[in-house]
Amino acid sequence: MKANPKGSRSYLAMFQKLKFEGTQRKTVAKAFDKSEHHYEQLLKESYRMQEQLRHLSHQILFAHEEERRKISRELHDEIGQILAGVNIRLAALKNEPSDHTKNIYKKKISSTQRLVEKSMKIIHRFARELRPPVLDDIGLIPALQSHIKEFTKRTRIPVHFKLFTFAKIKELDSVQRTAFYRVAQEALSDVAQHAKASLVKMCIQRRDGVIRMEIKDNGKSFLVERMLHARRRNRLGLLGMRERMEMIGGHFAIESKPGQGTTVRAQAPAKIPINKIVCARRVAGSQIAV
Repeated sequence: MKANPKGSRSYLAMFQKLKFEGTQRKTVAKAFDKSEHHYEQLLKESYRMQEQLRHLSHQILFAHEEERRKISRELHDEIGQILAGVNIRLAALKNEPSDHTKNIYKKKISSTQRLVEKSMKIIHRFARELRPPVLDDIGLIPALQSHIKEFTKRTRIPVHFKLFTFAKIKELDSVQRTAFYRVAQEALSDVAQHAKASLVKMCIQRRDGVIRMEIKDNGKSFLVERMLHARRRNRLGLLGMRERMEMIGGHFAIESKPGQGTTVRAQAPAKIPINKIVCARRVAGSQIAV
């Protein structure tokens, strides 16, 4: 039986076509694998860069806080002492033995004293707002109580403060105290500027190894997602609160509903995770070196 030449050529052409398609598929598969690997590398690099940015943000916050501490001490200790000395000298001049110039200068000296006293109050307020000495010297709770007292005096908005397990909260270290204090400070600042609230409730407690703080006002609400994506200072305040809690391994959440006001929640483990401690020490060391 003779072979069909046309059939053989057709079979050969089909075989070559299948072989070519197989080669193409292998090439495409290799290219796909290579592309997939490339995108995986890009994704890993993206995550790494995000972590670097987060670390940089934490470094900036640490540096910012250290600078606040330094300026606050200088305002309180250096300039405050100078103004106090000036005030004492003015009082001495006013009480010196009477002569023909006493009546002329007494009123001027008294007026100058009032200006000095006013300047001292302003400087002390600036120092407290930058970083209250009581936060480092006594602890978080006394610092919060002092800030709440000043806030109510300035805004006429009462703050109901509830505290649980004071002794356990007193054990927090400087980084933790700072994080919770700044969140409370920013939250109350937002209430004063935007909420138009008539009451604020704040509570802080330690339970199951976690520190929890909640600040709730009865003011007007806002769209949280819109604020987080807005190009305004308020957005920076919200992001700053979140960053501070992340620095100590914690979480930050904010909820705002019409007719229910706004609630800020911050929580963090009572003991900072080891990777956060290393980060804090690394940043503190770099600042000392500078």
